[in-house]
Amino acid sequence: MGPLVTSEADPVLERRARIRRFVSIAQRVGYASMGLAVIVFAIGAALGFPDWTVVVTVTGLAVSIAVLPVPIVLSYGIRAAEREDRGRPSPPGHRP
Repeated sequence: MGPLVTSEADPVLERRARIRRFVSIAQRVGYASMGLAVIVFAIGAALGFPDWTVVVTVTGLAVSIAVLPVPIVLSYGIRAAEREDRGRPSPPGHRP
């Protein structure tokens, strides 16, 4: 008799996929807000920094600072877990 095949998905892989979706959305939000801040800053520099450009620039930077650290760290963790699952060695300088 051959190995049993079940239709159940691996809960670890499902959780990793959910985290990957969160990471993707959060990175888009964070980098988009940073991009908006940079563009509005450039516009503000050309126009003599009207109040609205300062508000939008600072808000965009604040959002990116608040949002980006977590998905960046989680993306490194997901990549490391996938690398470990494939049995590849860690990158040079990496301590387990």
